[in-house]
Amino acid sequence: MITLTVNGVPHQVDAAPDTPLLYALRNDLGLNGAKFGCGLGQCGACTVLVDDKPAFSCLLPIAALAERKVRTIESLGTREKPGALPAAFEAEQAAQCGYCIAGMIMRAQALLERTTRPTEAELRAHMAPNLCRCGTHMRVLRAVRRAAIAMGGGVRNDAEDAL
Repeated sequence: MITLTVNGVPHQVDAAPDTPLLYALRNDLGLNGAKFGCGLGQCGACTVLVDDKPAFSCLLPIAALAERKVRTIESLGTREKPGALPAAFEAEQAAQCGYCIAGMIMRAQALLERTTRPTEAELRAHMAPNLCRCGTHMRVLRAVRRAAIAMGGGVRNDAEDAL
């Protein structure tokens, strides 16, 4: 048995220590937001936050997560009352097929928790590891900008930093 703290709740998981976190989330805890994409940490569909940093859950063995906190898309509100990022993604129609969106939102959450006013370059660099095969990257960026404003910040123009 391994104890995983997910979304602030400790869970006992009866799985092999090398089981990827993604499998434990989906199969043992019924948290289906993170998706299996490539299984190689190259697409980001499985992105969750581990100790407030984005991580590919397909690569993380559950044994490596003792005393660490894991957060999934399910921690960011409900369908009836979504958090700032899910609401912004919906408002900007950032999802086409929707498969990558939970990972995108979690990666953006980490950025906006770290800095309320990232530069445009920081935003783009931070979101780069997550891929959208449908090509909605521009809508994703608009959604993150919208959420940054809703969360009391915004995205700085890179020229502002040159002044």
